Amino acid sequence: MDLFESKFKDSLKSNVSLLDRIMHYIIKRKGKQMRPMFVFLSAKLFGRVQENTYRAASMIELLHTATLVHDDVIDEANFRRGVFSINALWKNKIAVLVGDFLLSRGLLIAVKNKDYDLLEIMSTAVQDMSEGELLQIEKARRLDITEKVYFDIIRQKTATLIAACCASGANSVGQHKTVVEKMRLFGEKAGIAFQIKDDLFDYTQTASIGKPTGIDLREKKMTLPLIFTLNSVEKNLKNYIINIIKNHNKNDAKIEEVVSLVKQNGGLDYAEKIMTNYHNDALEILENFNDTPAKKSLQLLLDYVVKREK
Repeated sequence: MDLFESKFKDSLKSNVSLLDRIMHYIIKRKGKQMRPMFVFLSAKLFGRVQENTYRAASMIELLHTATLVHDDVIDEANFRRGVFSINALWKNKIAVLVGDFLLSRGLLIAVKNKDYDLLEIMSTAVQDMSEGELLQIEKARRLDITEKVYFDIIRQKTATLIAACCASGANSVGQHKTVVEKMRLFGEKAGIAFQIKDDLFDYTQTASIGKPTGIDLREKKMTLPLIFTLNSVEKNLKNYIINIIKNHNKNDAKIEEVVSLVKQNGGLDYAEKIMTNYHNDALEILENFNDTPAKKSLQLLLDYVVKREK
């Protein structure tokens, strides 16, 4: 990871001083870097990390950072993890261009080094993430998301990038397409568990720790605990909840009431059960591979995904 840090910084260098200032700010506020860890551990599961493993990890981080910058513009968010977003400091126009720069840098890393398999994995991830985001926007207007559509959204919007981490890690050390596909599926299962955990935070966290309670409800996002509740309660209560989300989603007291109703009607318990199922499915895929320190670390990283507190 230390060597990756240095290579990642090099990938952000530009001749434009404004861009350099913004890149420096991005590096300073980087998050947990869980995705590069998935890349390196997926490579080490099968042998030694290669130079193109570092390129894969850099591409993932560039792509992920680009999507976060663009997401903050779309969501009109002034903060990310307690610090100012790029659009808050430099306005939307610059933030969109910075996101474009990061995305193009990532794709160029693959093209310049003729890593065409890696380019295909990443380009597919970009396509899936865009489609997932648009599908969520389309469905949110009607508040009629079924569980199947919900999983389609999070598979594309969130899980596809973690799937790309694991696939590109295995690919970077020359694994056969069948093994790369198994690792992609492992990452997808892990990514779905990760997103369900994020959904649960919306009902359990406060503004001082990570996401404020009810932020998804305020944004009319249909998450698994809410979908289960709407499918479980009688019609009058279902209509009452939908009315709050549609027409009173800025009212703190009303949102707190929906949070309580979801808890009372088993929404959190159901989501936790489904999250655990995906976690176990991912562990099962890992059992196909030899016991190594990398495998143990992947198991621990998977446990962290479902047990983290923010």
